[in-house]
Amino acid sequence: MSGAGPVQAVAWVVRRDLTLALRGRADVLTTLVFFVIVVSLFPLGVGPDMDTLRTMGPGVVWVAALLASMLSLGRLFASDYQDGTLEQFLVAPYPLSLLVLGKVGAHWLASGVPLVLIAPFLGLQYGMSFASLRVLMGSLLLGTPVLSLLGAIGAALTLGLRGGGVLVALLVLPLYVPVLIMGAGAVEADAAGLGAQGHLSLLAAMLVLAAFFTPWATATALRISLD
Repeated sequence: MSGAGPVQAVAWVVRRDLTLALRGRADVLTTLVFFVIVVSLFPLGVGPDMDTLRTMGPGVVWVAALLASMLSLGRLFASDYQDGTLEQFLVAPYPLSLLVLGKVGAHWLASGVPLVLIAPFLGLQYGMSFASLRVLMGSLLLGTPVLSLLGAIGAALTLGLRGGGVLVALLVLPLYVPVLIMGAGAVEADAAGLGAQGHLSLLAAMLVLAAFFTPWATATALRISLD
């Protein structure tokens, strides 16, 4: 990373974390399997009534995606904390917030994108139409990066603490609620003929704000945790 510009440094962090994620495929598969199991269990428990399943489908998929995203937060900074990489980030000639943005981007590519890609297939279990599945995929594409960005703050604040997983859940779940409401609401509004543009626009606005503010907040939290 020596002598590279900020953009190249962020790209290096993304490539590095994706390479590590590919080497530890079990963690990525655990998140994906958890998502599939949670979404698939609801039709078995609720019953075969398609009207009921169609109504609850978007919310179930979104809640499962939220929980799966939170499940993967524990490894966002843990390995770098243990091997001293985070200390090197602190003394690197680049803003820590940019390097954090690269790590969050790699986390989303490894754990969020697979959820987005498989969600339409799981939505078929709920009798969702092609238009609803398209909106569902679009809302997840906008919303899951926000989940990763917000979750990074909680992961940084609880870094190195015993029982950090429970603390992360308590910290980030209230922040996730607006994303959940807008994401599931987009599909429901489209199914009702009201159009999903408003909900998707709000998700896009959340993404822009989160991408701008959360790397700075996460970098500050990391400095506090490492002191």
